[in-house]
Amino acid sequence: MTITRRHALILTAGAALAAGPAAADDLSREMIVGDPAAPVGGAPRGDVTLVAFLDYNCPYCKTSAPALKTVVREDGRVRLVYKDWPILGRNSVYGAKLALAAHRQGRYETAHAALMALKGASRPTTDLDEAVAAAGVDMDRLRRDAARDEAAIVALLKRNDAQAKGMGFPGTPIYLVGPLLVAEAPDVERFKAAVARARARQKG
Repeated sequence: MTITRRHALILTAGAALAAGPAAADDLSREMIVGDPAAPVGGAPRGDVTLVAFLDYNCPYCKTSAPALKTVVREDGRVRLVYKDWPILGRNSVYGAKLALAAHRQGRYETAHAALMALKGASRPTTDLDEAVAAAGVDMDRLRRDAARDEAAIVALLKRNDAQAKGMGFPGTPIYLVGPLLVAEAPDVERFKAAVARARARQKG
């Protein structure tokens, strides 16, 4: 299925993420790990929460994506919170909006995996559209949902941005594994070790 520029509709990037002062509640730990608008994967009631701040133009995010998927699947008790943090250009914002619009039809992880699998950075927006469409996302519904929920999607991206900046993160990827644990671009073993430390800390 070929997606043309005219189909992109509301999924524009531009200055839509220029943020004013963040509300204190938006920067709370509860909102970082439990924002009700943020997509969640893995085990929804898992005993360890892993929060992933990611950008679809980030090569390190793409490199660590398979390890993250493997650990969440094999562990079975990790709750994964996705934080789209599009900081690497207009196409990053566009990709984040695509994935979050797909979330409205329960296909966030499908769109996320398709975008992470694209080689290289700063791919044309048509490439992003086509990757998500090829993964089986209903693009007509995505466009309707994007138009209807534009304000909510932008608000979520602004909250993610405020949280990341409030925590002083230098860039993507950032993985928060349990309380106060941060792992940057880990492989499978480093992910497993971080999850184990988080569990031990919770028990202690």
